[in-house]
Amino acid sequence: MNWLVRRSATLLGALGSPAHTGYVLAKQGVLRPLRPDKLLRIALAWRRWGLTLPLAFAIGAVRHPDRPAVIDERGALSYAEIAVRTTRLAHALRGRLRGGERVGVLCRNHHGLVETTVAAAKIGVDVVLLNTGLSPHQVVSVLAEQRVGVLVVDDEFTAELTELLERPADAGVSRLPDVDVVLAWTEGSTSRATLEHLIASSPNRRLPRPARHSRLVVLTSGTTGTPKGARRPDPPGLSPAATILSRVPLRAGERMLVGAPLFHTWGVAALQLGLVLGSTLVLRRKFDPQQALQLLQRHRCTSMFAVPVMLQRILELPAEVHARYDRGALRVVASSGSALPADLATRFQREFDPVLYNFYGSTEVSWVSIATPEDLRTAPGTAGRPPRGTTVRILDADGAPVRRGSTGRIFAGNDMLFEGYTSGTRREVRDGLMATGDLGRIDSAGRLFVVGREDDMIVSGGENVYPKETEDAIGALPEIADVAVVGVDDADFGQRLAAYVVLREPGALDAEGLRDRVRDRLPKFALPRDVVFVDSLPRNATGKVVTRELKRS
Repeated sequence: MNWLVRRSATLLGALGSPAHTGYVLAKQGVLRPLRPDKLLRIALAWRRWGLTLPLAFAIGAVRHPDRPAVIDERGALSYAEIAVRTTRLAHALRGRLRGGERVGVLCRNHHGLVETTVAAAKIGVDVVLLNTGLSPHQVVSVLAEQRVGVLVVDDEFTAELTELLERPADAGVSRLPDVDVVLAWTEGSTSRATLEHLIASSPNRRLPRPARHSRLVVLTSGTTGTPKGARRPDPPGLSPAATILSRVPLRAGERMLVGAPLFHTWGVAALQLGLVLGSTLVLRRKFDPQQALQLLQRHRCTSMFAVPVMLQRILELPAEVHARYDRGALRVVASSGSALPADLATRFQREFDPVLYNFYGSTEVSWVSIATPEDLRTAPGTAGRPPRGTTVRILDADGAPVRRGSTGRIFAGNDMLFEGYTSGTRREVRDGLMATGDLGRIDSAGRLFVVGREDDMIVSGGENVYPKETEDAIGALPEIADVAVVGVDDADFGQRLAAYVVLREPGALDAEGLRDRVRDRLPKFALPRDVVFVDSLPRNATGKVVTRELKRS
């Protein structure tokens, strides 16, 4: 019993700042009294796994073994089932990997991605989360760069990819004959190895304690170039979760609809937070706005994690479609992954009531600030305020703080700064704070506003111009369905703004009419001199506009 007391004290110490963390987690139902035998089993699991995803499922198997952990198109899997299945899968992966190799995952949102990530963590193997929007050539390049030995992939991505992997090196790509392809999701029969076969044919035998903690490698969005691998750290305790829960009223055991892609930092955050809460994650492989409303009603989801373009698509549904579904259980809609337009924030809260929370952050710095429904009501364009334990400063080009209300470079610090790119490079750090790559300002109320990427700012005729200001002004027009504003070269002024516009009704505005409508909202130098009407904007899975493709249109 003395050993149990010591281990329990050590475990509680690992949870983070005891007073604040314990209060928040108890308030949200995460911490509650347990029988001594259950506490012992949890302490033993923590001793084996540390604060990792396997521990979350081990705790779930003790506290609520029959509660669904994941619900997707194939049905529900409980916490106890996933704990067993991932042990079996871990044994199978051990037999397919050589020293130093990683597991790559190229999957949409379903249980296979979750189980692969947990199984790899049980054997201390790093996992590379690949963006489903990458081209086959990009995937092959990432596999080579990241030393992937086993690729777990949905069947829909295998045709071109397999052809490239088997092509000789002189065909323009590196030959990777040793990449072992395992299908995660397939329709119909197949002769290839599948996750289900590996799980069914492997033992549920106790695994040795891993020699090291698995790391998640998340790819940057790559909207302007080749995506880079970023190593995400293990949470240092439960204090990061408590930080978020202190601002966002998520509760233990609730059902969460996760629309955000799980291969992205925002999807990973939803997964990790959901497991801390012992939640049921409702997943679908592809996002459909009407289906999202159906799932909210069917599963009585109390929260939804999404990216702004998903919220936009939900709002675009006809009023009669919205009226069919009961959203009464929904208390939290958490949005991140790309900028939340002010007009979208206002319209969403008008339709769904004050449930919207806007998270600003990045793959490299995790969260920076959180805007509550009240923040978004008062200042719809805000990114919110930094939560407890996060420091945000606005610095000039020389690293000195700017005056309140002035625009500068955003630097942030918290417990979850990334460990660096897999290439060995890092982001700029000043006094322990990391550059986000964005420009912003803080108003008199302490609210952060992001005005754009550092590399998006242009100088036109000697004036600093931020495309986002112009983007927001155009996007607020009722005729506009979507818009992106970028800088292009100009022989006379150095650079000028070009607006790529999607109209709700073709012909509703022409270029000059659009400029006239926003002329009183923008300084003359921020008016777009080029207005290009397009059918749609090229966006990646998190809703960010892919600039390099936009400029080709």
